[in-house]
Amino acid sequence: METHPTAAVENTEQDHLVDTTAVNQQSEEQEVYPIAVLSEELKSEDVQLRLNAIKNLGTIAMALGPQRTRDELIPFLIESVGDEDEMLLAVAEELANFTDYVGGPEFAHYLFTPLENLATVEEVLVRDKAVESICKIVKLLNASQVTHFFLPLLKHLSTAEWFTGRISACGLYAAGYAMCTPEQQEELRSGFAQLIQDDTPMVRRAAAKSLAGFVKELDVEHIIKVILPLYLKLTTDDQDTVRLLAVEDLVQISSKFTPDECRQYLLETLKKLATDRSWRVRFMVATHFADLCESMGESITKDEMVPLFIGLIKDSEGEVKILAIGQAPAFIKMIDQPIVIEKILPCVKELVIDTNQHVRAAIATNISGLAPVLGKDLTIEYLLPLFLQLLKDDFPDVRLNIISKLENVNQVIGVDRLSQSLLPAIVDLAEDKQWRVRLAIIEYIPLLASQLGVGFFDERLLNLCLSWLGDAVYSIRDAATTNLKKLVEIFGCDWAKSTVLPRVMEMANNENYLYRMTTLFTLATMASSLTPEIIKQDVLSTVANLADDPIPNVRFNVAKSLEVLAPILKKEQTTAVLVNEKVIPVLEKLSQDSDVDVKWFAEKALLSVAQSNQ
Repeated sequence: METHPTAAVENTEQDHLVDTTAVNQQSEEQEVYPIAVLSEELKSEDVQLRLNAIKNLGTIAMALGPQRTRDELIPFLIESVGDEDEMLLAVAEELANFTDYVGGPEFAHYLFTPLENLATVEEVLVRDKAVESICKIVKLLNASQVTHFFLPLLKHLSTAEWFTGRISACGLYAAGYAMCTPEQQEELRSGFAQLIQDDTPMVRRAAAKSLAGFVKELDVEHIIKVILPLYLKLTTDDQDTVRLLAVEDLVQISSKFTPDECRQYLLETLKKLATDRSWRVRFMVATHFADLCESMGESITKDEMVPLFIGLIKDSEGEVKILAIGQAPAFIKMIDQPIVIEKILPCVKELVIDTNQHVRAAIATNISGLAPVLGKDLTIEYLLPLFLQLLKDDFPDVRLNIISKLENVNQVIGVDRLSQSLLPAIVDLAEDKQWRVRLAIIEYIPLLASQLGVGFFDERLLNLCLSWLGDAVYSIRDAATTNLKKLVEIFGCDWAKSTVLPRVMEMANNENYLYRMTTLFTLATMASSLTPEIIKQDVLSTVANLADDPIPNVRFNVAKSLEVLAPILKKEQTTAVLVNEKVIPVLEKLSQDSDVDVKWFAEKALLSVAQSNQ
């Protein structure tokens, strides 16, 4: 049967139409696919899956391209993310880096709408992250975008009915200020002024928190005319959480002023804050005291700040005292020495016997910082008696803090005077019931030894150092072995051979296996500071003999010690032969041990020795 040519053409056209329709359908499905997948994943009950979907927004945006990201993905996020704080936080974080996905800086303002929504939610973390992201994006905008998109956003938030929007607005004023025209800047100053006077305490608190950043952008004239009157209102706010934030603002404002302007506009405010009825406000003043002194200038610091400082370190609240004490080393550098002796040191003496143990611990940490300012003679006269008193304190943290800071004093008065005055107390602390105190003493010994000399050390401290090897606490025994290694580096191998090694060897015969293990730890630790010849004569035989110890822990530590000794023996030809003659036979014997751990460490050591031979 013959087919008509026209029918054949029609069939071909129909087939082509079907193919085109299929391609178009497939293309549409591909276009919708990324959004559909995201939508499905955001509906999942698995929180981690939803979070991963948010974190993959960049990948989806790349697949869609800038145009569809602006037209489809951004609106989708506005509508579909839900209200779970974890999801909202993730979106706020992702959008900060979304500028390239929407087409670059010229389209960055498209991100403002979802971020504005996020900046009004109740969860603080989400709002803060949204504000942070907006601030990051604002830096990329041009002047036109700031005018047409950022300033309207800021106005919406600043006048939002619900207080969360106004809180977020406070953090945005500094971000775009420099990019605005003078007229717009005036509007921003006026807008921020309204937030400082807001009826809601949380908004005033946010304004106080953001004021320091906003002040950085302003010139002194505007600070004095516009900000200062409003700032003074913050310092007298009925909420102490607002007043304490005003202290941080004071640091920033004072840094913009000259000393004369500080005296004229800020000094009385600082005095009021330093004696505020709320201890939290005084706490903040104590925290920033040295910074405030630096900003206020030398004249105000010397004339006006000493009484304020004395008030803070005599405060009725321990937390305020502790913070003020921490500022003492920096503060006394700014005032004259006679004032330190006449007014500050009597307060320090009182703090040394304060009933609050944490205050005494704070003075123990910071008192050594006074020594460089006072100098040698005054430190010996005034501070050394206080050091001795603190070293005998009942609270272990006090003793620990004073020991760990003795280096500052040593640099001022010299180790001779320090050892004469404090050595008896240090020796007593070497047997302190608190192991951390003993540990601090151990760590201080090498410094003491290097400056006392070998004769004085052998007479007064050697027995003490060796006694720590038998301490009940492992950390002390471990630190004691490291201490001996440092002492060998200071006094030399001959000193170790004649003084330390014989005493350590004796412990190898002790009935208590812990002493035998300590012998191995000590020898292995000291080995790198000893010569191959000393290891040959004094160390190797002691280690090898313990390979027959009945305790498996001792035997596998023999294997570990031999692994350390072998490379040192190989450094000299006269001792290298001992690796094959003595070390390897012992390790091979241990590799056949009945204990699994002993075998493992022996085989590991053999492998290490074999590799070093190659």
